[in-house]
Amino acid sequence: MLVSHALYGQATGSNNPLLADPTVFYHKGVYYLYGTGGENNREGGFIVFTSTDKKSWQYGGFVLKKGESYGSKGFWAPQVFEYKGKFYMAYTANEHIAISEADGPLGPFTQKELKPVDTATRMIDPFIFFDSGKIYLYHVRLQEGNRIFVAELNDDLSAIQYETLKECINASQPWEDTQNVAWKVAEGPTVLKHKGVYYLVYSANDFRNPDYAIGYATASSPVGPWKKYTGNPVLSRKDTGMNGPGHGDVLIDRDGKMIYVFHVHNSDTDVSPRKTAIINIQFKKASGAPDKIVALRSTFRLLKK
Repeated sequence: MLVSHALYGQATGSNNPLLADPTVFYHKGVYYLYGTGGENNREGGFIVFTSTDKKSWQYGGFVLKKGESYGSKGFWAPQVFEYKGKFYMAYTANEHIAISEADGPLGPFTQKELKPVDTATRMIDPFIFFDSGKIYLYHVRLQEGNRIFVAELNDDLSAIQYETLKECINASQPWEDTQNVAWKVAEGPTVLKHKGVYYLVYSANDFRNPDYAIGYATASSPVGPWKKYTGNPVLSRKDTGMNGPGHGDVLIDRDGKMIYVFHVHNSDTDVSPRKTAIINIQFKKASGAPDKIVALRSTFRLLKK
């Protein structure tokens, strides 16, 4: 049975931030929401919404503008992180990945040299992960489908180290390709570490497919090999009652709770503009296997501004 849209007092589309591929960065009591598109973003770049309670979100304007950093079109899937006293945004533009710098989470995020970290092929959906003194860039390479790769980044975040480039996963299971398409899709990676195990959370199916959904794979190393969880997908339209849930990020909030922020389709008939949503997730013990990730469907709600 699908979850009722009204069960948890969700916002209507008119007062939703309408950000796809969302991410939330927490810093000094404030939550910063970034993502693809948004009703106030018409010029190219990224906007931000802020909140102190994750319930009411206020528009905060542009944080990255076209011309001040790499890219002229297709500004997608940002991630903000702190590194060596500065704030950085990894993002997609022109189907390449770039990393821009700012003094704070409200930006402006800019580059001294307007360039991507790699030009070898089309790349989207960056996720930066720090582990044991190394910096990993998880991303999607558009080659024989959308496939998730990882590579180490230089310390100055300017380029990948090609000798470390490795494929993580691709869409190979029935739930990952419900429409039996030629170009199969695994994308939107987020990585976290729990009890010494690495979890790669990802989306599968084309984002326009109602069956766009979330699964994960585990490994004992940040570069794999990765084993997909047998209970995938762990978040789908069966849990949300809305089509196309996926492509988000994991947030650890001020109370230590683990939250997944993601997008869903606008309605049963329209994909865009996509709506921004959150749901609580947690680790649960699994017999003879790594702890499993479960989504608490009663906590699902759309964000409102």
